[in-house]
Amino acid sequence: MYPADFAYYRASSVQDAGRLLSEHPGAKLLAGGHSLIPLLKLRLAVPPALIDVGRIADLSGISVASDRLRIGALTPHAEVAASSEVATHAAALADAAGQIGDPAVRNRGTVGGNIAHADPASDLPAVLCALDASIGIVGAGGDRTVSAGEFFLGMMTTALGEDEIVTHVEIHSGQEHGSAYAKFPHPASRFAVIGVAAVVTADGDTCRSAAVALGGLLPAPVRASHVEQAIGGQPLNEASITEAAARAGDDLGDEILGDVFASADYRQAMAPVYVARALTAAAARAR
Repeated sequence: MYPADFAYYRASSVQDAGRLLSEHPGAKLLAGGHSLIPLLKLRLAVPPALIDVGRIADLSGISVASDRLRIGALTPHAEVAASSEVATHAAALADAAGQIGDPAVRNRGTVGGNIAHADPASDLPAVLCALDASIGIVGAGGDRTVSAGEFFLGMMTTALGEDEIVTHVEIHSGQEHGSAYAKFPHPASRFAVIGVAAVVTADGDTCRSAAVALGGLLPAPVRASHVEQAIGGQPLNEASITEAAARAGDDLGDEILGDVFASADYRQAMAPVYVARALTAAAARAR
């Protein structure tokens, strides 16, 4: 199917993109296009205009300053996956970026487009929640920053206003913790049937604190607070990790997603397996 007709504009700057969004209510931003174009072709999205932000240089790049890792919204997944800075300061993000789709998707798809689209089966939202990332936003009302936990509101729903643009992601770059991402990928799409991000801070072989976020299971990523509490203060061995991971179901409620590939019951049963894998890998990096 072909997309419905739409007007096309190329933004020259973030401010120009904001102006175009204000002038064309209902317009969509186009960056890599790997999330938006399929929706256009299926006519699940019928915007009156597309605003191409893909050539705004200020929105690209990875840098570390002071204690913050900053990733521009137009940075492609392949660059994130290959970055030594990301591997050092936010290894779970490098893990996740390297598992998104296929090489074509990773080389064209962007960090900002991925999180603004907020697909429940996407990889980055859960990772950003576990890393307690902040998301930079620019709109007609000025600049603001939203925590990842407050940004993702539901299925393909975020805290972005209609005239706002994601500009960057920032993550505390302290190296005292280890992080990892474990994923059960759909064999065709490579989307996350289950995706788990874990961040572990350790004192030797004992967990001082942990952050665990679950993706692919609910309309939006969720922190697994019961798992975090169960592993805190415990030895980072197989028995403790398995026992803590078994608490994952306590954080899922009754909105677990299901489809013809993996039912809600199956996802719930498999969640502890991937929580344990993420915690084990994060713990190894934290030591």
